[in-house]
Amino acid sequence: MIEVKKDIFFSSDFNDMDLKLIYSFVKNSYWGNTRTFEEQKTASNNTINFGLFHNGSQIAYARVMTDKIFFAYLLDVFVIEGYQGKGYSKLLINNILNFPELKNIDKWMLATKDAQQLYKRFGFAAIKSPEKLMEKLSPRAKIIYE
Repeated sequence: MIEVKKDIFFSSDFNDMDLKLIYSFVKNSYWGNTRTFEEQKTASNNTINFGLFHNGSQIAYARVMTDKIFFAYLLDVFVIEGYQGKGYSKLLINNILNFPELKNIDKWMLATKDAQQLYKRFGFAAIKSPEKLMEKLSPRAKIIYE
C-alpha cells in the first residue's frame, strides 16, 4: 500500500481487496445487480484491482481489464457512502491512470450512466465513431444494458 493522501492508502494488491464489501456495493448498483458473489470474485480475479483504504478499511474500488499496452477497460468504480463527495473517486482514477503498468495505454474505455463529468476531467469523451463498435449480449446482460 502507498499513502496517497494523509491516512489514505492506494493498493493494487488483490489480497488487500475486501471482496465482501465490493460485492455488497456492486450487487446494489445499476450495473451489477444480477451478479453472484462467485461471479464477482471470478471477475475480480481476472482483472487488475485497485482500492483506496482508510484506517485499514476499503473505501473505494475499481478494476481494469487490459492487455497492458493497447487497451484498458475501467469497471466497477465506486466510493462507499460516507466518503463520497470528498474527492476520493478523482484520487482513485488518477492513481489508476498513472499506475506504472497502465500509464502508457493507447485506448481506455468505460461505460457510465451518471458520472460523465468525473471522467471528462481525465480526458474521457464520448466515442467518436460509435457505429464502429459492436456488442453481443447474453439474455441476462440484455436486462442490464438495454
